[in-house]
Amino acid sequence: MENLEIDENFEELFKKSIKEETKLDKVVTGTIIKITKNKEIFVDLGYKADGIIPREEYSFNENDDPNDEFKVGDKITADVLKLNDGLGNVLLSYKRARTRNARKEFEEKIGNKEIFSSKITEINDNGFITDYKGIRIFIPLSLSGITRSENIQDYKNKIVKYVIVEYSPENRKVIGSIRELKDKEKQEKQQKFWNEAEENKKYEGIVTSISDYGAFVEVAEGIQGLLHVSEMTWQRNTNPHDILQVNQKVNVLIKELDKENKRLKLSLEDKGPNPWEQVQNKYNVNDVVKVKIVKFMPFGAFAEIEPGVEGLIHISQISDERILKPEDKLEIGQELNAKIINMDVENKKIELSIKEIIGTSYEVTV
Repeated sequence: MENLEIDENFEELFKKSIKEETKLDKVVTGTIIKITKNKEIFVDLGYKADGIIPREEYSFNENDDPNDEFKVGDKITADVLKLNDGLGNVLLSYKRARTRNARKEFEEKIGNKEIFSSKITEINDNGFITDYKGIRIFIPLSLSGITRSENIQDYKNKIVKYVIVEYSPENRKVIGSIRELKDKEKQEKQQKFWNEAEENKKYEGIVTSISDYGAFVEVAEGIQGLLHVSEMTWQRNTNPHDILQVNQKVNVLIKELDKENKRLKLSLEDKGPNPWEQVQNKYNVNDVVKVKIVKFMPFGAFAEIEPGVEGLIHISQISDERILKPEDKLEIGQELNAKIINMDVENKKIELSIKEIIGTSYEVTV
């Protein structure tokens, strides 16, 4: 009975000693006078009774250590839970005050559409769990931005950036999205690319796919351009698969640019100089040159004079005999001499003749 009276008198004295508006669940600020080995914090509240913050009322994370945040002499603000903890101390909660302040700060950041950054603490079949100063945030897999090639477990303890897309404190529902942020950043990067893109500008790209007519090269995130086989090499009838491989890094330049429709045509930087630019200085009509048969057509055969420079041997210029098709006299890969009978350098056309050197010292036996 005596102890009960003492407790009651203590509570009355305490109530009178602190500000009138300070009651249960109110906030008080005091000076830290001790942090025990058990991580309890004793606080001088300006009265003969000290405040105490038990370890479980310091943080929602049991691994947090008050010594990492405070030292003796520091000011600390906490909620009053109980005026008498049974041992003559005022029971305080720092985690409640901190969470309340964090929630206010959190809501302000949401209102300002700020980007958050925190560690993934949990992973389940539905998504990720992270938190902002004790506020639990769920990031569904559909909003995680994970690609098919990634392992979800690799995200454990990883720092990620995200935005809040749904906030309902009354339902304790906070949804974050990594994907929305990534999509926004991707759009900004793409817009920056198109704003700065110019013809003949050089880029390092990655080959994403290859076909018979060329390859697609990613020059910026989500932006691909067509690299036609004719822009890989000056040699004709070349298979793109013999030049490039998927995922190969290549240096390209923009050959044609259509910003309105967001289309690119690319050219391989190390394609080399255009051999046709020197044709007029190297060859003349009536010259006899060594050629290699590279392609048959119903009307004749194409022969390579040098890499990137080909001429047409019309079917009527293959033999002094009448033939039905070029294959009757020639073979792919066959090397022989031919005479230049016409040149149109501007349109990249050279006409050749085997027939005109038959019976001469230039003739090659087929």
